[in-house]
Amino acid sequence: MTSPGSGIHIRHTQPGDFPAIIELSKAVYSFSPHWNDRLLASHLTVFPEGQFVAVDSASETLVGMAASLIIRWDDYDLRGSWKDFTAAGMFTNHDPARGRTLYGAEVMVSPAVQRRGIGSALYAFRRRLVEELKLPRLRAGARLRGYSRYADQMSAEDYTIKVIRGEVQGMTLAFQLKQGFRVLAVVSDYLPGDPESLGHVAVIEWINAQVATPSDYGARDPKFQPARPL
Repeated sequence: MTSPGSGIHIRHTQPGDFPAIIELSKAVYSFSPHWNDRLLASHLTVFPEGQFVAVDSASETLVGMAASLIIRWDDYDLRGSWKDFTAAGMFTNHDPARGRTLYGAEVMVSPAVQRRGIGSALYAFRRRLVEELKLPRLRAGARLRGYSRYADQMSAEDYTIKVIRGEVQGMTLAFQLKQGFRVLAVVSDYLPGDPESLGHVAVIEWINAQVATPSDYGARDPKFQPARPL
């Protein structure tokens, strides 16, 4: 696969990448259980096309990772947890026969190489996958990183609205809004134990306008719409 132009190469995940992915997850998620060989092997078994890594072309160091599966959205509660949507990280609920939603279960970028466009490149390849598979949409849970600093001042929903309006910096969510996502809802207990988000995420959606019909769009609460074009 082509490089995004910053010395980073995006390709499909291979078994030999597992040790580096595990170490990356330890650096990114110090508060939670990390990816392991069993989970990563399951991803490649059920949906190899949906798993990507970002590699530094000069050093061949793995610096990012994205993991996805296809689900039938109506089988799930909008306010479900990450474990619900991913079969506890195994992706064995991957349902390409009936599913029409690519679910973004993970995107990680090494803290040591931020601001090189790695996250944007991983999302671009994920959107390309949605288009190649002719799926109408991509959905995910956006961690409300930074919410812990505001939790004594406002609800997670109010925090999300302020991030959308650009009134506070929302780290992960602000980045995803710039990638073309829109917020459908705010959910608690999606990632229990996350000290930065206190477990909260924004459920986000990107629409593949090439094939989506009006019924493919999630109900968009006006309070989550941007005050101006992003």
